[in-house]
Amino acid sequence: MVMSKPKPKRSNLKSVIRLSPLWQACLPFAAIIILFWGFAATAQDAPPDAAEVAAELRVGLDTMWVLFCAFLVFFMNAGFGMLETGFCRQKNAVNILAKNLVVFALATIAYWAIGFGLMFGDGTPIFGTGGFFLAGADNSPLTGDDYQGIFSALNWTGVPLTAKFLFQLVFAGTAATIVSGAVAERIKFVSFIIFSVVLTGIMYPITGHWIWGGGWLGGFNFWDFAGSTVVHSVGGWAALMGAVILGPRIGKYSESGPLALPGHSMSLATLGCLILWLGWFGFNPGSTMGVAASDIAHIATTTNIAAAFGGVSATFTAWFYLGKPDLSMIINGVLAGLVGITAPCAFVSIPWAAVIGLVAGIIVVFSVTIIDGLRIDDPVGAVSVHGVCGVWGTLAVGLFSQGPDGTIYGDGAGPAAGLFLGGGTVQLIPQIVGILAVAAFTLIVSGIVWSIIKAVAGIRVPQEEELRGLDIGEHGMEAYSGFLKEEMK
Repeated sequence: MVMSKPKPKRSNLKSVIRLSPLWQACLPFAAIIILFWGFAATAQDAPPDAAEVAAELRVGLDTMWVLFCAFLVFFMNAGFGMLETGFCRQKNAVNILAKNLVVFALATIAYWAIGFGLMFGDGTPIFGTGGFFLAGADNSPLTGDDYQGIFSALNWTGVPLTAKFLFQLVFAGTAATIVSGAVAERIKFVSFIIFSVVLTGIMYPITGHWIWGGGWLGGFNFWDFAGSTVVHSVGGWAALMGAVILGPRIGKYSESGPLALPGHSMSLATLGCLILWLGWFGFNPGSTMGVAASDIAHIATTTNIAAAFGGVSATFTAWFYLGKPDLSMIINGVLAGLVGITAPCAFVSIPWAAVIGLVAGIIVVFSVTIIDGLRIDDPVGAVSVHGVCGVWGTLAVGLFSQGPDGTIYGDGAGPAAGLFLGGGTVQLIPQIVGILAVAAFTLIVSGIVWSIIKAVAGIRVPQEEELRGLDIGEHGMEAYSGFLKEEMK
């Protein structure tokens, strides 16, 4: 079989020559079109303007800062868990840990569903009326006049809405955790769950809206930078009503007065204090919700100074007043300094932060003993640390604020100068009004809620269960199975 030779390929030039004259005339125009088309495509892919790049980097950096601080505050749940467990008896350790674990999960659901909308959604001066389940218009991270949405109270921070929500959520969880310690060792688990949902979903967001959400107290020039009142006093007042309605633990008081029911692990309590101290560096500096180097450095420093002076002053106050440098008082002194500086941390100088912490450490020692003397059983001192010292921290804004020309807030922003810096009572009066309003609302509403729970589900475990320990009665397990157990009290 003879193979035929392959036909030679025609050259591209011959193919062009064979085109009609009309097509040949179109070729130069086609080349020009292709050339300009490529140039246009290149122009579209040109690098963005330097200002756009800087803006995108700023949003990314601010978002990472807010999320990092939110994670620090979230880790405070571990601190509260260790602190409360150590301050309480070993037969109730599982119950304490379970409450501190589940409370943040409950807070997440309640705050996402309704709390964040009530607190930051646009609405009335009393509460927000939209934004439930994070639904609604929002073009974050745009800020100021460029922001369009229903969360106008947060239009000053240039981060995505989800970052705003997560940071505010961990604050709401903190308020509920404060209550856990004051009602420890005798409350029903289900009753605590119900109250926590109401607190984080309704009560805390409403007073938070008054101050941070564009409500009436914010318009009245009340200032609370990171939550001495918004978070800590609210948790402290709710805890106080719970402790009063619940009643003291069995064996806590006799005819001669209060009796000590020592915690089972001061090691855990000390660890919890240190975790909380660390978490406060997210709590206070993170409340800038953006990166401004001088601001966050100043706030972190005032926070640490107040904690240090609070711990030292509580040490020596307890030493002279009680006869011994009680470790539990040292721990509560550190926390008292932290709570006290939370409201004014951005508004005061470092020396005044030392004064705020020093006074808070003294206050907490006397407050713990006075509340105990009133037969209000607070196993961890939550009412004194968060409620009483939260009031002190809020007052401190009206006493020691540097004014709008201070190192943190410029251009006329921020609270007026405090009483001790020549401002008179201009700032002190709004602070007192805010303290009284939030205390009254929280005490009344939490009292009603606790009473309803008591009538419907009961809030206290049976006597025999309390004596045996809530770990077995409520959870069917022990924290230290196989270890020597304490005598029942």
